Amino acid sequence: MRSRSEINSRVESIGTYLPEKSVSTADLLARIDIGRLRAGKLPPLEELTGVRERRVYDDSDDNYEDSITLAVNAIQDCLSRSQYSVGEIDVVISASITRRVGRERNGLEPALAALLAEKIGAKQAVAFDICNACAGMVTGVMVLDRMIRAGVARNGIVVSGEQITPIAETAVREIAEQYDPQFASLSVGDSGACVILDRATDDADIIEYVDLMTSASYAEFCIGGPSRNGAGVAMYTDNKAMHTEERYLQGITWYLDYLRRRGTDIDAEKLDFIIHHQFSARALDYINALLERESGRLAPESLTVLERYGNTASTSHFVALHDHLKRGTIAPGSKILIVPSASGMVYGHMSVRVTALKA
Repeated sequence: MRSRSEINSRVESIGTYLPEKSVSTADLLARIDIGRLRAGKLPPLEELTGVRERRVYDDSDDNYEDSITLAVNAIQDCLSRSQYSVGEIDVVISASITRRVGRERNGLEPALAALLAEKIGAKQAVAFDICNACAGMVTGVMVLDRMIRAGVARNGIVVSGEQITPIAETAVREIAEQYDPQFASLSVGDSGACVILDRATDDADIIEYVDLMTSASYAEFCIGGPSRNGAGVAMYTDNKAMHTEERYLQGITWYLDYLRRRGTDIDAEKLDFIIHHQFSARALDYINALLERESGRLAPESLTVLERYGNTASTSHFVALHDHLKRGTIAPGSKILIVPSASGMVYGHMSVRVTALKA
């Protein structure tokens, strides 16, 4: 129980945006030229990742959905359930990996957050970008949480618009091996996600803790940038090196040590659910098994949406949270452990209790 003088933040409202177009894994794989694959057969993408389909941005001239469009739609969805008007927002943080502004430009300056604040009319808000790969939104939440705790902000928006499927388009054109470095690119999906944070008024809705760390020596395991073989953007991942027990245990051990320093453990936390970064159902099962082995306790129920939406990059935790709130999976008063992970390697943990939060 927190002291009366302690300031904490809460997730005041949440919103998402998912493009209408859906592409199945079977349809995506059917676009790969099998004759180009040295093994002569397609990678078992759905079997390994659990991704059956994903949403893909509108590429039409009339309704082109760039990173800004996806983010603005998520903000508007979030504001529709918030007690705050746009004019009352103190901070806007954009956390997206992708920075597509229009069809032809990747926006570096001005900050995407500044463009978003202008788009929604939050002229008074401090606006800045944070990019931390797929842990970006949780990193943005951590920074805004600290600003609210320090009393320098009353509230704020953390948002991301991920037009990430162009890396899948490149992979379809270029993939040459059954387990090609671009294999993981085939699992991604497009989305927008937004949360508004403000000061917690009680323990029913509260972010109890949020923290992240980076083990930067592994940064080369997953790299995004221009394609090495042609036009377009690409992502190259050393899956065998990145997805190992050693890597997973770094985050798990850090979390369990963190709990011990707080004088608690998994049992005492009384967690109802756990939401991992949505990248592979098989991998998430393995991570939960390692958590159980290392803690000696059962892992909380794992909530996923990757089956329908794929890996939506920095938005994935909040797409999952919003979706399960809409489904009614998460009862009022539930306590959720959000576990970010990202190339870098980035690890983290965020404990949030939700009672009044609606979807």
